[in-house]
Amino acid sequence: MARERATALLVDLDGVLRRWDPAVAAGVEREYGLSAGVLTEIASQWGRLQPVLTGQVSHADWTSSVADALAESVGPQRARAAVEQWQRYRGEVDPGVLAFVREVRAAGVRVGLGTNATDLLDTDLAALGLVGELDVVVNSSVVGVHKPAKEYFQAACAALETSPARVLFVDDEDWAVRGARAAGLSAYRWDGPSGLRYLRAALAY
Repeated sequence: MARERATALLVDLDGVLRRWDPAVAAGVEREYGLSAGVLTEIASQWGRLQPVLTGQVSHADWTSSVADALAESVGPQRARAAVEQWQRYRGEVDPGVLAFVREVRAAGVRVGLGTNATDLLDTDLAALGLVGELDVVVNSSVVGVHKPAKEYFQAACAALETSPARVLFVDDEDWAVRGARAAGLSAYRWDGPSGLRYLRAALAY
């Protein structure tokens, strides 16, 4: 049986609408004598990351815990300075994806941001110039559950006021795409601008 055509779009932030230059973290690690990749490695440890993505702890608490973990190797003062410098960089908007979002919204299709994020998200969206560029923002730390949980996608569809079968989700992570499909959404794994042709064809505009 053919799927219903999507009438709403849900896009991931990191890896889709926002890009990160890995050279920034690498530069901080070199400057402070940290091993390569250690900032992301520590920050992404699930026991540390999961509470901040579900709103149990603040972004500030999370970054403090990263600094505490680094303090063993470079001392508390240098660890705090390194984390502060690393966190100043908030990524960059992908102009091609933003142009696509604007095109879709201009055609009357609702667009939501579906992201696992911290309580810093609103500040980030303002700094990136994205306020007003999306119809809804579904932040895991506000919802209290993160992708790829079914409950997250149910909350996102409710925010979009669209049934799951009519929502097209775009993410750069396979596990998120699988979670969306399990929740009844159409989902596409983003691997760059070559995917825009498919997305345009999949949306009803």
